[in-house]
Amino acid sequence: MCGIVGYVGPKEAVPILLEGLSRLEYRGYDSAGMATIENGKLSLRKSLGRIDHLRKLVREQPLGGHIGISHTRWATHGKVTVANAHPHLDASGKLALVHNGVIENYAKLRTQLKEEGHVFHSETDTEVLTHLIGREFDLATEKTEENLIIAVRAALHLAKGTYGIALVHEDLPGVIIGARRGSPLVLGIGEGENFLASDASAIVAHTKNVVYLKDNEIVSLSAETFTISTLEGNGAHYNVTTVEDLLQESDKGEYPHYMIKEIFEQTRTVQEAMRGRLSIDEATAKLGGLEMSNAELRSIERIVLTGCGTAMHAAMVGEYLIESLAQIPTECEFASEFRYRNLPMTKDTLVFALSQSGETADTLAAMRESQRKGHRTLGICNNVASTIARESNGGVYMHAGAEIGVAATKSFTSQVMVLTLISLLLGRIRNLSSTQGSQIIHELEALPEKIAATLKLDKTIEKIAQRYAKSSVMLFMGRQFNYPIALEAALKLKEISYIAASGHPSAELKHGVIALINEETPSVFIAPHDGVYTKNLSSIQEVRARSGPVLAIGTEGHSEELEQICNDLILIPKAPDYLTPILSVIPLQLFAYHIAVARGCDVDKPRNLAKSVTVE
Repeated sequence: MCGIVGYVGPKEAVPILLEGLSRLEYRGYDSAGMATIENGKLSLRKSLGRIDHLRKLVREQPLGGHIGISHTRWATHGKVTVANAHPHLDASGKLALVHNGVIENYAKLRTQLKEEGHVFHSETDTEVLTHLIGREFDLATEKTEENLIIAVRAALHLAKGTYGIALVHEDLPGVIIGARRGSPLVLGIGEGENFLASDASAIVAHTKNVVYLKDNEIVSLSAETFTISTLEGNGAHYNVTTVEDLLQESDKGEYPHYMIKEIFEQTRTVQEAMRGRLSIDEATAKLGGLEMSNAELRSIERIVLTGCGTAMHAAMVGEYLIESLAQIPTECEFASEFRYRNLPMTKDTLVFALSQSGETADTLAAMRESQRKGHRTLGICNNVASTIARESNGGVYMHAGAEIGVAATKSFTSQVMVLTLISLLLGRIRNLSSTQGSQIIHELEALPEKIAATLKLDKTIEKIAQRYAKSSVMLFMGRQFNYPIALEAALKLKEISYIAASGHPSAELKHGVIALINEETPSVFIAPHDGVYTKNLSSIQEVRARSGPVLAIGTEGHSEELEQICNDLILIPKAPDYLTPILSVIPLQLFAYHIAVARGCDVDKPRNLAKSVTVE
C-alpha cells in the first residue's frame, strides 16, 4: 500500500529518495513527503498528490543531506491533507518517522500523551507513534543509537497493530531505525551505503543484496554497518538474498500504460506458471513446493481457498477446477471473513491462501488463523520473499514477474493456471486416468498460442469499448467456470473506469437483476460454447426482449446464434470448459482498459486504490 524509502551513505539523499518513491507509485497513494538531516538539522517537505508535486516542492525549497527517509501515504486515519502526510515529528521536533500500517490503540495512546502535555498537529495514528518513541528517547540520559533502539522497543511494546516504520533523529545524523510487524520492510545493503524500503523494487537500481525483515524485528543502519535485533532485544538471524532484476519489468517500454503491457505479457506468464511443472511421462503436474507426498495429498477430504479481490475470483475458478478434475469438496472464503469466522473444518482440510504480493494483510491473517487451528496451509503468491511465502507450510510460486498496474491482470491468469496444475495433480492421484491427464497436458501446452490469438483482438475490442465508454452502469454475467470471470470483469471495469459494474450468475438474471435492464444498461455475457451455452442464450434473449444492449464473449466456430441476438460479439479460441476462464478474461481486461482510456482515467493509478493492501 504506502511506500517507504530510506537512504544513508555518501550521496545526496533526495534524488535517491525521489527515484525510489517513483518506483513505488504503482502501490497507490495520495500524498508524499520526506525528511533529511543536513549539518545536524532535520528538515521536512510534504505535498499532496503525485510525487511530481513533491519533486517540484523540493526544487523550490531545496533539501540537502546524505541521510533521509521518505513516504507515499494512502489515507487511513485522517483526510488527505499536508498535515496528515508523512513524515511526522515528535514533540521535540527532532525525530521524524514514516509508517505503513495501522496503530489500533492510537486513540487511547493519544489521550494519554495529551494528558502529559503533548500537542498533535495531525489526525493520524502515525503521529501518536512518533510522539511515543520520542517520549521514550527523551527519557534517555545519553542520545546514543542503542538508546534510540531501546526507545523504539519500548514504544512498540505499547502500540497494538501493524507497522513498517523508518525514523531518523537530529541528534544521530548518521542513523536510520526501521521495524516491522505485519507490514513489509526490506534492508538494502550497498557498498558504503545502505537502504531501507517497503519493497525491493524501490532500491534495486542501487543494490541487489537485501534482507527481508521478519515480524517483530528492528534494524539500525548507518552508511557502513547495520544490526538486526528482535523486539525483545535479542539478536536476530537473517539471510542476505539477491533480488531479481526488476528494472526491466518496471519499464513500460512501447506501451502507454503498465496495465496494457501486463495484459500482453500473459502469453509468457501463463507459460512461465507451467514451465517445468508438467510431466508427460506420468501425465500429471509436478509441484514440489507443496511439500506433500501423494499419500498426504490423497488423504485430503476438503479444500478451502481464501483470498481478497482478484485473488478471491481466481479462487472461485479454482473451486470449479478442483471439484471438476479432482472431485474434492472445495469452498472459497474471503480472507477478511475467514479470520473472524468460526469455520468448522475437519482435520483433513487443506487450506490455500492466494495473494499476488504475499503481503495482503487479511490473507496473511487468515493463513495464520488456519495454521493456529492446526490446518496445513499453503500459499499461492508471486513474491518469493513475501511473508506468506516464508510463513506458509509450502506452496506454489506464480512466476508472473513484477505486476506494476494496480488492476491485477497477469497475476489473475497465473493464479488460475497454478490452480489448474494443482487440480491436475490432485485428479491424477485420485480419479483421472493417464489418458485424461495426457489430454489435459496437451490442452495446457496449446493454451499460450490461444492466448496470443486472443490478444490479436485488441484493436477490435478497442472499437467496441468506445461504443460503451459513456455507460454509467454495466452488468456482467456468466455461468459455471465463467461466473467468477463475470465478477472479475466487473471488478476490472469499476476499478479503472469508475463505471458501476456488477457481476452475476447468468441464471440469477430473472431473480432480481433483470429489473436493471433498459436501453441504457449494457449486459456483457460470457457465453463460450460449453455445457451451459444454450442456457446463456436463453438469458441473452431475456435481455434483448427488454431492449438491453448485449456484448457477448463466444467461441470461434460456434457463433451463429450469438451473432443473431447480440449487439457486439468477441470470439475466443475453442478450449475445454476448464480453460475457458483464462481465455475469456483477457478480452474483458482489454475491454475495461480501453473504456478507461476513452474516459480519460488514470489507468495505472486509479483513485482510492492501492496495489498491495497491507492494512485491514
